[in-house]
Amino acid sequence: MKIMDNEFKIQFLGGAGTVTGSKTLVEVEGKRLLIDCGLFQGLKELRKMNWMDFPIDPASIDAVVLTHAHLDHCGYLPLLVKKGFSGKIHCTRPTLNLTEVILKDSAKIQEEDAERATSHGYSKHEKATPLYEVKDVMECMPLFEGHELNEWVILNEYMKFEFLNSGHILGGAFVNLIVNGKKVLFTGDIGRMEPMLLYPPKHVKEADYIVLESTYGDRNHDKSKDVKNELLEIINETIKNKGTLMIPSFAVERTQEIMYLIYKLRQERKFPNIDVFLDSPMGMNATNIFHQYYEWQKISTKEINEMYHDIIFIKDILQSKALVADNKSKIVIAGSGMIEGGRILHHLNKHIENPNDTLLFVGFQGEGTRGRSIIEGDSEIKFFGQFREVRCNIRSISSLSSHGDREEMMDWLRKFNSPPKTIFLNHGEPHQTEALRVKIQHELHWKVIVPKLQESFELK
Repeated sequence: MKIMDNEFKIQFLGGAGTVTGSKTLVEVEGKRLLIDCGLFQGLKELRKMNWMDFPIDPASIDAVVLTHAHLDHCGYLPLLVKKGFSGKIHCTRPTLNLTEVILKDSAKIQEEDAERATSHGYSKHEKATPLYEVKDVMECMPLFEGHELNEWVILNEYMKFEFLNSGHILGGAFVNLIVNGKKVLFTGDIGRMEPMLLYPPKHVKEADYIVLESTYGDRNHDKSKDVKNELLEIINETIKNKGTLMIPSFAVERTQEIMYLIYKLRQERKFPNIDVFLDSPMGMNATNIFHQYYEWQKISTKEINEMYHDIIFIKDILQSKALVADNKSKIVIAGSGMIEGGRILHHLNKHIENPNDTLLFVGFQGEGTRGRSIIEGDSEIKFFGQFREVRCNIRSISSLSSHGDREEMMDWLRKFNSPPKTIFLNHGEPHQTEALRVKIQHELHWKVIVPKLQESFELK
C-alpha cells in the first residue's frame, strides 16, 4: 500500500508480544529508519528468529537509532551489517562505548558455545556455528555516531530526532522523533522514577504518538523493603551456611548497583568479613565506562571513585577457574543476568547442587531463560549439555529492577499536557502488555494499541 501525502508508517519487526528483539521501522517518502535492532532471546522459537531472513532488505534502511545498549535492543546489529546495512547507527556516547563491549562479549560467548557444542557433540550439526563473530562486531562499529542528550540530529528532509534521558541504564535515552511534522516518542526501556545511580527519566509534555515498553505492565515493585538491608540479610544467611553467594548480574547497571550497595554497607560498617569478586570481563569493561561518564550519575564523584576499591576483579580465565575451585565462603558477581551464558554457568556447575550455597536473582528473568526456569521452581536445568538438580538456595530481590513498574509508568504518562493520538505498547509478554493497556484505557481514557509482530500502521 502506498503511503499517502503527510502519512508515514511504523512497523513492529520485533519486541511485539515479547520482551525481546526490539526493532521498530519508521518509513516516510521512501526513507527508512530503524529504532533499535535487538536480538531475540529466551524461548527457542524466539531465538530461531535470529537465524531467519530479515523481514526487509537491510540495505534499504537509511539509519538506525539505538535507545540503549542492552542486547535485546542492539544485539542484532552485526547481522544487520553483515546482511547489507551500511548507514549510520546513532546513539548517545555512553551507549556507543557500552554497545561495543556488549556486542563483543555476545560474539565471544557465541563462538565459545559453538566450539563447546561441536567438541562435546551436543550440537545437532556436525560443526556448530555462531550467529556472528567478533570480526562481525568490528565491522559494524565504524558506522556508530555518538550524540549528546537534547541534541537535534537531522536525518533527512522528513525526519529529525533528539535523545532524552530515560533513566534506565547508563546512556539510555528516549528517542523524540519528528517525522513529517508529527512527534513520535520511543521510550525504549523506561527507568525507575528514583534510580539508584542515574538521574530519573525526563518528563515529556507532549507527543502525537508514544511507543511505550510494558515489561512490568502487570505489577509494581515492592518498595516497602530496604534493598540494602535485604542484600545484607542474604549475605549473612550465606555466611552462616559457610556457603558461596552467586549473583548472576547484568553487566550494565545492575552490577554497578550491587557494588554500590556493598560500598554503602561497608561505609556503615555493616558489611561482614567476606571477599567479593567480579568475575565478568564485560562487567569490568562496563564499570570502566561508568567511571568515565560520571556526569550521567547522580551519586558523588567521591562515591564513584571509591565504590569499586574493595571488589576483587577477576581478570583472566585462569583466575576464574581458580575462583570456581576455591571452596571458601565468598560472593561472586558474574554474567549473564539470566544465566544464558558467561562465567556464571561455571560457578553454577560447582555450586548448584549444594544446599549451603545461594543463587540470588537481582533482575528480570525473560521467558524461556534458565533464570526464569529456576525462579519458577524447576527442580533441574540444562547447561553444558546435561541436566543438573537445583539444590542450592534460591533468593530474589525484585525491587532492584531498572525498569519502571506499572504505577511508575502511569505517573510518567500523567505528566503529559494532553493525550497522544495513540499509545503503542511493545516490549512485554502478553499478560503484562494487556494489563497495562487496560490500566491506561481505564484511568486515562487514551487510545492504546497492542501491535502484533510484523504489524504495520499508517499514521498522520
